[in-house]
Amino acid sequence: MAAKLLLGKSAMVTGAGRGIGLACARALGLSGAKVYLAEIDEELGQAAEKKLAGEGIEAKFTKCDVGSKASVDNAVETVVQDFGGLDICVANAAILRVGNFLDLSEEDFDSVIRVNLKGVFLTGQAAARQMVEQNKAKPGRGGSIINMSSVNAIMAIPSITAYNTAKGGVNNLTRNMAVSLAAENIRVNAIGPGSIKTELLDSLDKDSLSRILSRTPLGRLGQPKEIGDIAVFLASELSSYMSGQTLYADGGRMALNYTCPVPDDD
Repeated sequence: MAAKLLLGKSAMVTGAGRGIGLACARALGLSGAKVYLAEIDEELGQAAEKKLAGEGIEAKFTKCDVGSKASVDNAVETVVQDFGGLDICVANAAILRVGNFLDLSEEDFDSVIRVNLKGVFLTGQAAARQMVEQNKAKPGRGGSIINMSSVNAIMAIPSITAYNTAKGGVNNLTRNMAVSLAAENIRVNAIGPGSIKTELLDSLDKDSLSRILSRTPLGRLGQPKEIGDIAVFLASELSSYMSGQTLYADGGRMALNYTCPVPDDD
């Protein structure tokens, strides 16, 4: 996205070391924002910082465990100290634990909820508190919070019970935050990706990929950049009258109640 829609804005993206998080950070940066990469994996975070800096983006890394309030608060404080404020926050960090419902351990369920749902709550709360203060100091500044949901918030894959549960919670948390924070000039929306070509899907064999495409009318995987562009839209004034919404980017999957032909590789 060439237009500098976010020039002068400061942003933080959690889970920004790779995949959708990195794509969101890149898209925000290319649109003019200064971006903090909040990532628990130091190696990934530092590599992402270097990569974005090489693309001319003002990006910095800070280590952050989104399941820890102290860690999240520290990350937001670091952004504010370096960038002078926080205008955009993308709560993207998430993990996945796979297993049959009857065999899913309490530990695995708790770990997913801690990152994928509690982490979104803690990130949004810390960001919103900063944005409230900004709005008091400069009425109208407020901010935009973007939570990463999924089509699995309202659909079900039986092997990822905890993930489905957390993402469903993210949708309702997004609505609650939007209503609670509207008077403070803070908008809160979510993005619900379908099957996106990240490192996880890159490892799929041909049969697995074919099954995914058979439920995807557009006949292809989504690209991380396409989710990043939605983040720019939700962060910018282009979506100034939107709050409490979840935008699904799924190649038409949720509209399909059957299967569709899969394009040949040839």
